[in-house]
Amino acid sequence: MPLSANNPDRTSWLHVDKNSDFPIQNIPFGVFLTRDDIITIGTRIGDTAIDLGALHQLGYFKGIPLTEDIFLQDTLNDFIADGRKTWRLVRNRIAEVFDSENTALKNNKKHKEIVLFRLDEIEMQLPVHIGDYTDFYSSKEHATNVGTMFRDPDNALLPNWLHIPVGYHGRSSSIIPSGIPVYRPQGQTLPGDAKAPVFGPSKLVDFELEMAFITTDANDLGESIPIEEAEEYIFGLVIFNDWSARDIQKWEYVPLGPFLAKNFASSISPWIVTLDALEPYRVEGPKPIKPQLDYLQYKGKKSFDINLEVAIQPKGAKETVVSKSNFKYMYWNMAQQLTHHTVNGCPINSGDMMGSGTISGPTEDSYGSMLELTWKGEKPLKMKDGTERKFINDHDTVIMRGFCEKDGTRIGFGEVSTKLLPVFNPKKSK
Repeated sequence: MPLSANNPDRTSWLHVDKNSDFPIQNIPFGVFLTRDDIITIGTRIGDTAIDLGALHQLGYFKGIPLTEDIFLQDTLNDFIADGRKTWRLVRNRIAEVFDSENTALKNNKKHKEIVLFRLDEIEMQLPVHIGDYTDFYSSKEHATNVGTMFRDPDNALLPNWLHIPVGYHGRSSSIIPSGIPVYRPQGQTLPGDAKAPVFGPSKLVDFELEMAFITTDANDLGESIPIEEAEEYIFGLVIFNDWSARDIQKWEYVPLGPFLAKNFASSISPWIVTLDALEPYRVEGPKPIKPQLDYLQYKGKKSFDINLEVAIQPKGAKETVVSKSNFKYMYWNMAQQLTHHTVNGCPINSGDMMGSGTISGPTEDSYGSMLELTWKGEKPLKMKDGTERKFINDHDTVIMRGFCEKDGTRIGFGEVSTKLLPVFNPKKSK
C-alpha cells in the first residue's frame, strides 16, 4: 500500500510553522482531553490538534473498515491492534482531508469547530495502556562508558553484549506523559566507605536519553517473530526519559539488574510518531564487531536518523542544552530487539513498550546521561544561570527533544518535559 501521507510536496490548509515538528507528512497519534472534558484519540498538524473521534463520526473515514468507537477511547490500543493496513489507510485519509487542495472540511465551518482544537484547549494523556515494558541496553558507547566506570576499561563490555540485545523487564505502572512531575526517590545506598547501607533520598538522580517503540499484537505463546517481519509489528516511537537513581542502582545492581533505581518513574513524549512517517529517514546502522547469530541478521536499513537533545532548566532560569545525540548510534536496532524478545516464544501485545536503552554517541557532548556527561560527577556541567550540575537537582526540569530532517522536510516528536520535585511529602500534598 502506498504511503501517500509521506508525499514531501504535500502542504496543508492548516497553518504549519517552517520548523514545526508536525507538518502534514507526520500525522502522529495521541490521546487528549478536550475543552469539553471529553477524552478522544487525535492527531496533530502544526499547532492544531485534531479530534479523530469527531472526524470519524462526521463521515470523513468513509470506506475504511473502522468500528464506530475506534477513536472514542482513552487509549490507542484497539486502533494499534487493527494492524499496519488500517494505520496506513487512516494516515493517508487524514493527509487527504487536510491537504491544501481539499476543501471538503476546509470550507465547512461547523465541522471545523467540532474537530479542531488549539493546543491550549487540550491536555495530553498517556497514549496507550502499557501492559508490558522492556528496557534494552543497546548503545555500545553507553555500555562501554558505564562498564569503564564500574569495572575497568579492559572489561567494559561483558562477554554477552556483542552477541545479544541485553534487556530487562521493567514496570509499566510509573510510566507517565510529558508534563507530570517526578518525585525524588528514596531507597538503600552504600555511602563512601560505609560497611552497611543507609536509607534515604537518592543524591544522584539522573536522566537517560532513550527512544521507545510501541508494538501491536504480534505472536502467540511459543511463537517467535522472524527478523524480516519484526517491523510489521512496530506502530511507532516516542522520546523516552528513563529516570535513574545512580546511588541506589550501584548498591542494588549486583547480582541482578535494576529495580528501585529505575522503577520510580519514566517519562514519554505524548505523540506517537509512526514507523511509516519515519520511512524516509532510514540509515545504515553500526557494523557488527562480532558475527551475529542467524536469527539476528537482517537486510536493508533498520536504523533511523533521529536528532536528539537534552536540556536542563533550573527553576526560574533559562534552559541549558547539555547533550546532542542521535538514534542512529544504537548498536542493536529495533527489529533485532523485538526478534530477540520473542525468540523464546514470549508474546507481544498491542501497547507494549520497549525502550532503546540510553543513547550515547561517540563524543563527550553526545552522551545520554549525567553519569557520563559529568563522568560520575567529577566534571560538573555549568548552567546558563551560573550554577553547576553533577546530577539533577530538585525543581530542575529535564527536557528532551527529537526530530528528523531531510530534503527540506522535518518530522519531529515534540518534547518530553519533566520537573524533579523533592521527596514526596503526604502532609504537603493534601
